[in-house]
Amino acid sequence: VRWMMYWIVFALFMATETVTDLLISWFPFYYEMKMAFVIWLLSPYTRGASLLYRKFVHPTLSRKEKEIDTYIIQARERSYETVVRFGKRGLNMAATAAIQAATKVPG
Repeated sequence: VRWMMYWIVFALFMATETVTDLLISWFPFYYEMKMAFVIWLLSPYTRGASLLYRKFVHPTLSRKEKEIDTYIIQARERSYETVVRFGKRGLNMAATAAIQAATKVPG
């Protein structure tokens, strides 16, 4: 559970880092502060990732749980439809290629 909390918080950090790197990377000691933050997240003494997860991430996920479940169901349905559609398209292309190859063979 501790590592799950860390990786979720770290992924959110990495997502926000792409924006903050563009905007405030000129700030003195920016990279050193980033490194210190990651060490704080990882440290078993400070348990920074657990703290941030319990204070911010978990309450947000709990509030949006029904929405997330709905999106997961929609994604599952759409992915199945997409796989079927691309499968049919691939089989049609393979059949067309086989027919064209068979008609080009002399004799």
